[in-house]
Amino acid sequence: MISGIDKRKSCFYYSSKLLTVFQTCLILTLFLQVLSYGSGAGASDSASGNVTIFIYHRFGESRYPTTNVGVDRFHEQMSYLKDHDYQVIPLSALVNALKSGQPLPEKAAVITIDDGYLSVYNEAWPVLKSFGYPFTLFLNVEAVNRKYQDFISWDQARELAAVGVDIQDHTYSHHRLADRPDGMDDAAYRAWIAADLAKGSEILLKELGNRPGYLALPYGEYNSIVMEEVRARGYEAVFTQDPGSVSEQTDPFMVPREPILGNDWASMDHFKSVLERVDLPIADITPDIDPFTEPAPSCFCARLIHPERYRTSTFGIYVSEVGWNKGTLEKDVVCVANSSVLKRRSNRVAVSAREKDTGRTAIRFWLLIRP
Repeated sequence: MISGIDKRKSCFYYSSKLLTVFQTCLILTLFLQVLSYGSGAGASDSASGNVTIFIYHRFGESRYPTTNVGVDRFHEQMSYLKDHDYQVIPLSALVNALKSGQPLPEKAAVITIDDGYLSVYNEAWPVLKSFGYPFTLFLNVEAVNRKYQDFISWDQARELAAVGVDIQDHTYSHHRLADRPDGMDDAAYRAWIAADLAKGSEILLKELGNRPGYLALPYGEYNSIVMEEVRARGYEAVFTQDPGSVSEQTDPFMVPREPILGNDWASMDHFKSVLERVDLPIADITPDIDPFTEPAPSCFCARLIHPERYRTSTFGIYVSEVGWNKGTLEKDVVCVANSSVLKRRSNRVAVSAREKDTGRTAIRFWLLIRP
């Protein structure tokens, strides 16, 4: 669950307790805005399961290199999962486990495909059938409904659904929901988001006979207002494009997925490396996912649910526009001071460390987007 923390708390407040670690934060007089991913109280200290959710888009469409993966490469990746004893599980099994608190498998993967391009039907589906792998297709509803070129038809979508393919929602218009249209106040912005979600969901219900329970955010983008409106629509789970793995401490309304596309991110080396990473469960973050207005955040911080799992010397914090910096851990808070002005529209932030017992990389991302 995502819940707000008292925003009157500041980095100075934390620093008064952690003086020797956060002296730089004291100098900067930091303002800490915190958003809770869920309380760590009562959480198990044992190692959690590990599931990697992959996102694909196009297959064998080399004229779209930024979203494409070659068909031979896709087959090679699916073979790798089989040859290395990874369970390929339905997305519904993962969501049900997260919601019920059931343990996750240690070596598992989920296949998701966004948008609904025709190459999913012609190229990816035969490969997945040959392995017997389940997959989820998140449909760009407007593109299918308006019969855009290179997208599947409703008849093809129904054919996929009839044989067990899980078809879910990718919104109606595929807008960047975190981009507030000019001139909209909060109420109008919320209504705009809600209307788009309602339209896509109603068309999916009409065409396929089921109201979607899962939503993949277009471009993986979000802010706190988007997330509030999405939850109000009654979805069971929401999926981003933040890299990372899924553990028992993953919020069902902010589930990470690993994009497989382009040259580097479709390579076998990248595919193998993301399978070997694990989740780093965190509870509070700063800055939080509110529409981002602070040009130079004074610090980037996260509270860890299981700080005892990691090698203290390996903590790092990443910001897209800044790069990696060594993080400092005191008790359960890892933090890095910042003086850089963030000029980009969006930045991904990550906290990472190495597990003591296995040496595996643990990582958790979140997204900052300017309104």
